Amino acid sequence: MNTDLTLSERPTLEPRWLLPVIDGILAFLVFGAAYILRYELQIIRPVYDPLERGFGHYIPFAAVYALLVWLNFQRNGLYRNIAGRAWLEEVYLIGSSVAVAIVIVLAMFFILQPLATSRLMLIYVAALTIFTSALSRLIRRWILAYLRHHGVGIRRVLIVGMGEVGRSLLGIMLTRPEFGYSPIGFLDDDLDTASAGMGRVQAMGGTGQLAEVISEHTIDTVVITFRWKHYDLIQELTEVCRETDADLRIVPEIMQLNIRQVQVENLDGIPLLGIGAHRSFSRANQLLKRGLDVILVALGLPIWAPISLLVMLALALEGEGPIFFRQVRVGKDSRLFEMLKFRSMVRNAEAMQEEMLRESGEDPRHPKFVDDPRVTRVGKFLRRASLDELPNLLNVIRGEMSLVGPRPPTPSEVELYEARHTRRLQITPGMTGWWQVRGRSSVPFDEMFEMDMYYIENWSIAMDIEILMLTIPRVVMRSGAL
Repeated sequence: MNTDLTLSERPTLEPRWLLPVIDGILAFLVFGAAYILRYELQIIRPVYDPLERGFGHYIPFAAVYALLVWLNFQRNGLYRNIAGRAWLEEVYLIGSSVAVAIVIVLAMFFILQPLATSRLMLIYVAALTIFTSALSRLIRRWILAYLRHHGVGIRRVLIVGMGEVGRSLLGIMLTRPEFGYSPIGFLDDDLDTASAGMGRVQAMGGTGQLAEVISEHTIDTVVITFRWKHYDLIQELTEVCRETDADLRIVPEIMQLNIRQVQVENLDGIPLLGIGAHRSFSRANQLLKRGLDVILVALGLPIWAPISLLVMLALALEGEGPIFFRQVRVGKDSRLFEMLKFRSMVRNAEAMQEEMLRESGEDPRHPKFVDDPRVTRVGKFLRRASLDELPNLLNVIRGEMSLVGPRPPTPSEVELYEARHTRRLQITPGMTGWWQVRGRSSVPFDEMFEMDMYYIENWSIAMDIEILMLTIPRVVMRSGAL
């Protein structure tokens, strides 16, 4: 196990020198671009200084600035490989680093008293540096996400302990594949847990099989989620990871609580951790989410209304049954409501489902039949294009559904839920969600549940917008029915 390396020093897809070199070159080139804006184009105000100098006189300052930018980026951890760090957080660190560098260069101007300097030019330099550095990191994220989507740079992960923390960790890894972690399986000494998988993530036995599993499945990283009261077991597992040269991660005891429940205070240098209840869906956030739904549905009316009329005409001409399909679903706080969809199946479709479940062996909590014989010719097209769900917008208008949220289950599906699964019902169900845009119909129920929990615990308006934006190409590319 590579215990002599910190997280930030572990290998990355690109050479470690590449990003610092790019930042240094960009910082130097930005000085030249700022010179053109100030002296050639004379943006904002003209140059009145008769002693206008060529860029050659600025080269020493540009070199010092590039060095300062690199040093400040290094100091602020911008070259550390931190999985999950938000792009906006990087932009903030870039801005603070550039501000320090600019202040130092400005101080050099005052101390050295060169014949011609421009403070406005330094503003250009700062703005251009923040823009180019932020853009370069955004492009880097896109490239890394693309490579990881194609299996390049993925770390194969084994989770040890599939309790609540292990399931939450699994949900994050499944929901955020761009982090570069691919959960291969899990170990647990609980016989019931160790004998049942979590969707496509395999149960691989108990902790005594750790060495065997690491070798057989080429595991890169082992994550232990046991509490510290199992210290002796954790020590044994640590030794196994050392012998097999697998990276080891241990979830700290405090992380047995959701990190969003922890508030940190500083009392004259002594950190105090406050534990409180985190509520993603406070009353204010619910109103905000509802407002977004109403606005987007209203703005989309000129698009979805004509399409709905065409679909209704096609279904009427097909003549296989009523235009609308009505089904009782379970909504927020287990309240029942009638969900509307365009009919895509034959008349007796629901009566046929029980027999199909027996023959196919599908999970009755989330059945997905391949080449479902109940689907009509028009219905097949509607499902592939996700047009059968357009009437869900009426449920959204009535407040029974949201544009984004967990899939609304049927009462028969809820009867099969374990107690923990009912947590999906604490928010308004949606037309699309995390599991739809990440895996669509191929996602098994257990994975779908963990993704729903990630959404519930991490909700934000930005997250809803991201899901809606990801839904559009999924529908256009027709990658499975929602």
